Amino acid sequence: MRADNSAHLVTSAHQRHELTRSKTIRTLRELTDTANTVTFETVARHAGVSRSWLYTQPDIRAEIQRLRSRNRHDGQTPRPVHQRSNDVSLSRRLELALIRNRELTTDNQRLRRQLAQALGQLRAAGHTIDENRLSHDAVP
Repeated sequence: MRADNSAHLVTSAHQRHELTRSKTIRTLRELTDTANTVTFETVARHAGVSRSWLYTQPDIRAEIQRLRSRNRHDGQTPRPVHQRSNDVSLSRRLELALIRNRELTTDNQRLRRQLAQALGQLRAAGHTIDENRLSHDAVP
């Protein structure tokens, strides 16, 4: 018969829980002291815990919500650093948008030529074409 080790498992789980709580509370203090935006995501990431676990801890959840609402009332809702744009990223996005715009313009011109050729072939074959139905303003 095996020995009952459940008391050791319970003790270990309790210690792990308390360690996680203290690490999370320390993270909350650090984020507050460094004037970072406090959200469930930032706390979870910095403390190495899951967001769902944060929601199960009533006191920690309440503190995060309080700090979040304080930031909102200050009129400051800064984006996390990894979400902020800088001149280089904005320039790159503009460059990509311009490239995509040129590609779409070229595709549009090619499609217009193909349509003109197809309409010419239909006319040459003796088919009548209702120009109103081909208008880009016409609703199908």
